[in-house]
Amino acid sequence: MKALLIIDMLNDFVRKGAPLYIEGAERIIPNIKREIEKAHKEGYPVIYICDAHSPDDEEFKVWPKHAVKGTEGAQIVEELKPGEGDIIIEKKRYSGFYKTNLESILKEKGIKELILTGVAANICVLFTAGDALQRGFKVKIPEDCVAGLTEDDVRFLIREMRILQPGEKD
Repeated sequence: MKALLIIDMLNDFVRKGAPLYIEGAERIIPNIKREIEKAHKEGYPVIYICDAHSPDDEEFKVWPKHAVKGTEGAQIVEELKPGEGDIIIEKKRYSGFYKTNLESILKEKGIKELILTGVAANICVLFTAGDALQRGFKVKIPEDCVAGLTEDDVRFLIREMRILQPGEKD
């Protein structure tokens, strides 16, 4: 069984002018939408992994203030709003596994393979992918469903996944 993870497709990352706008993030929305529709049609879980920071989060020493829980910036972009039965997991750090219930949800549902989408390629997507691999999950990342701070970030992510999972196609 597999699950689709949508990582940080939030207003503060996707909308132009937002505190951590990732150039090109809006271009991956239709591709992620395609993956959501496929997951719903085939009956596997869609899980949104979302930054939800406190106003004084330590991460703001590294990054501009973003995705503060309860703000418009922390909301999933309108085009990708969760459907009935979709799961939302809030996180405070880069990995979707760190101090969340993601792993227990996946194990409870018998998930063995994860399809990762979203932003930022070499940060939250990469850290979530790495943690997934260390927990024994197979990871797939459709290249047209991730965006990074630079194009090199996406290439880095895809290259790392090929190294860590030899023989796997994206």
